[in-house]
Amino acid sequence: MGTGIWGHAHGTGYVPGIDLVGYKVEATDGSIGKVDKHTEDVGRSYVVVDTGPWIFGRRVLIPAGLIVRVDAEDETVHLSCTRDHVKDSPDFAKHEREDEPTFVTMIENYYTNPHTGPHM
Repeated sequence: MGTGIWGHAHGTGYVPGIDLVGYKVEATDGSIGKVDKHTEDVGRSYVVVDTGPWIFGRRVLIPAGLIVRVDAEDETVHLSCTRDHVKDSPDFAKHEREDEPTFVTMIENYYTNPHTGPHM
């Protein structure tokens, strides 16, 4: 576990090796979907969330640093950002791979820029 946008923060309840796929995902103001993919890559941990009908089946990439709590009993991941912030995030579907440098930079800028960053 690490710190920063790409690392799981200490004290969130995240346990390395846990499979988050299928967990519900909650923003600060409501549900956004379910985890479709999850990675524990050192220096680049994240979840990909399938938003279902909420935003027309769009998939979004959420850096692990935005996860504030993992509730294994309820199978829910809680985020530090709002539904609108997730909705306005860079479009995951327009990029072939989540490790594409341009996409990674867009995600970092979006979630760390105080003018566009999470509404906490």
